[in-house]
Amino acid sequence: MHRIITRDPVSGGELIVTRLECPQSGIVIEGQFSLGWIGRLSPEQLEFVELMVKNRGNIQKLAAELELSYNTARARLDEIVAALGGSPEPDGRADRRQILDRLAAREISVEDALKLLKA
Repeated sequence: MHRIITRDPVSGGELIVTRLECPQSGIVIEGQFSLGWIGRLSPEQLEFVELMVKNRGNIQKLAAELELSYNTARARLDEIVAALGGSPEPDGRADRRQILDRLAAREISVEDALKLLKA
């Protein structure tokens, strides 16, 4: 069976489902069905979400599995949040998040992070 595609390869528009079928019972349902939030994500983003769930939301483990830096994995997650209509973190929280992300990625020491958070 093929993986689901969520976007029209020509126009980039969101696809809809028009037929559902159960191979075991032979039941067929036809109509126009939305893919919901899944339809707003690219196949690559869906794969990322799948791995995120398998890693129980742990971005560090996900980044290691994908052989990405923590910040790159975090940026991909932010892109998914935006695609789903989410908004950026509230004022002040983004800077705090960046400091904590740098600490988690071991780009800065605990002492440096504390200094930056207090500033």
